[in-house]
Order: sequence, then structure tokens, then C-alpha cells
Amino acid sequence: MKRLPAIAAALMLLGLVLPAGRDEAGAGVSWFLEPLALAAGLGALLLMLALATPVARRLAQGPVTLAALALGAIPPLLLVHAHPASGFGAAGLWLFLLGVALVAWRAMQWLAAVGAPRDPMRLAAPALFGVWLVYLWEVGVIGFGVPQILLPAPHQIAHQLVAQAAVLADDFRQTFLKAVIAGWLAGSGLGLLVAVAIDRVPFLQRGLLPLGNLVSAVPIVGVAPIMVMWFGFDWQSKAAVIVVMTFFPMLINALAGLNQVDAMDRDLMHSYGAGYWQGFFKLRLPSALPFVFNALKINSTLALIGAIVAEFFGSPIAGMGFRISVEVARMNVDMVWATIAVAALAGSVFYGALALLERALTFWHPSYRT
Repeated sequence: MKRLPAIAAALMLLGLVLPAGRDEAGAGVSWFLEPLALAAGLGALLLMLALATPVARRLAQGPVTLAALALGAIPPLLLVHAHPASGFGAAGLWLFLLGVALVAWRAMQWLAAVGAPRDPMRLAAPALFGVWLVYLWEVGVIGFGVPQILLPAPHQIAHQLVAQAAVLADDFRQTFLKAVIAGWLAGSGLGLLVAVAIDRVPFLQRGLLPLGNLVSAVPIVGVAPIMVMWFGFDWQSKAAVIVVMTFFPMLINALAGLNQVDAMDRDLMHSYGAGYWQGFFKLRLPSALPFVFNALKINSTLALIGAIVAEFFGSPIAGMGFRISVEVARMNVDMVWATIAVAALAGSVFYGALALLERALTFWHPSYRT
């Protein structure tokens, strides 16, 4: 890895020599026709050359690498928008971009090594990785002229997020705040209550577990139309689909958690004269919390998927699933991707909030010990 700055600098230098794009006649475009891109590219090249020489010992290598990455990311972005669909005719551009990719790799390595385990700086490396993927998406789609109907560029999706913010907010409210939250709470709560009932009355396990397994095996595309017929086109039918999807994961995980308590711990509770419910709340339920939160996190993703798919089979004039099906029919793929982005962000925040709550309530678990 000590040679990485030299390799990156060599690729950048070679890229600056070769054509940076193609004009309308198909001829190669020189970097000198884009002064700003050339200046930023030379700045990034000089910084990487400095890191590849003995003078690098006197430099703050992490900040210098980040500066080189910031400068190096400018030329490809400018050039693909100035000369779109250049394809492989822009050999210099792609070689330069490969050099910048090595700089990004080095920058992420440095960011991953700084900061304590709970330092917010630890989030810098994954954040940079995500930004870099979006950046490559933008440059690749524009540079190779990928049709919008196949894959829109990130800036087109961002435009829809801003221009259609009110519509997307209504869809989010209809799908997530109404159907997902209600169905997730009802399905997960019902699964936990049934798990406690099975644990308290063991013979129920023979009847309820096979029934729960049967319900979980029914495909969502078969359940959704039935729920729409039973509960109507509004959010209630989507919540019912989510209940069906989230009930069994909670049931299985909660039962596993309640049954994993060590026999010695149970004997200790009995020796203290504790009844069933005292042992349940003070020993078995706390021990089952990691399993319960595992089910809650799984159900958070299943609930969002179930609500969106259920809306394909009937919904009012709002909802993420409704928006996706309508905009696909209109060939507005950028709006479809904007809806997907909102759903992905909502699902990630939901999952992250559950993970933080799990950390706060199960901090004693061995998996959190440092």
C-alpha cells in the first residue's frame, strides 16, 4: 500500500495526456479545452506526487489525501457533463478516474483508522464510501450515455426529490406513517403475546406453531388482494398484510429467547420462591430482549416491503407502491427511483432507531462488551 500514491499519480498523469472526451464529430477532446478540469486535475496530481516522495513524511497524509480526492473528483464530473456519452472514447477520463478511485481507497482507509470506537468520526469512512458510489453512478451513467429509461443519473433523481417533495411526502405519510407503523406494531405485538401464551401453556405450541408456519408460507401476492377485499383500499388493508408478514418472525424469535435461559438461573429463581410471572419479568424477558429486537429489526424491513407490494393491488391515489406502479406505466423512471430513495431512507432510519434502542436496553449483553 506504500506504492498506492505513486500508482494513483501515474494513472492521473496518463489520463491527463489522453483525450478527455469526444465532440459531436467523434474526435477526441483535449483537457486544455476545459481549463477548470485541467487545473483541478493537476492539483490532485501534485498532491499525490508529494505523497509518493520522501517529503510525505513531513505532510499530514490523511488531510492531504482528502484534499487530493476533493480536487480529483472535480474533473470527471465536469467533463462528463460537458461531453456526455463519450464512452470509451474518453480514455484519459477513465484512466484519471481510476487514479482517483485509488485515492478514495486510501482516504477511506485513513478515515476508518481514526477515532475511538464510539467517536462520530468512525462514520466518516462509510459515509465517504456511500458518496463515492453515488459519484461513480453519476459519472458512469452520463459518461456512457445510459438511457434514462434504464437508469437515471443521481442528479435527475435529486431533481424529482425536490420538485415532487409534496407528492412524495403524501406518499410517505400514507404508506409509512399509517400502514407500516400500525402493521408493524400490531404484527410484532401479536407475535410476542402468542409467544408468551405458548410459553405459559406448552400444549398450545402443537397447534399454534404449525398454524403460524402455514400463514408465513402464504405468498404476499396471494394475501394482498384478499386483504384489499376485506379491509378496503385504504391503509388498513396494507396494515393487515404487514401483520401477516411480521407475526411469525416475532413468534419464533421470542420463543427462542424465552427458552434460552440457563437451567441454573431458573433454579436460582425457584430457590428464591419466585413465581412464574416474577421469573418471567425479572429473568426470562430480559434474557429474550436480544431475540425480540432481532425480530423487530427484521420486521421493520418486511413491513415496508409488504406495504409497498400490497399497494400494487389497490390503494387510494397516494402511497409509495401506488406511485411506483403509476410512474412506471408513464415511463417516469426518475420518479420511481425518487420514491425508492425515500423508502430506502425511511427504512434505514427506522432500522437504525431500533438498533439504538436495542443498544440502550441490552447494553449488558456480551455482544456489546469491548
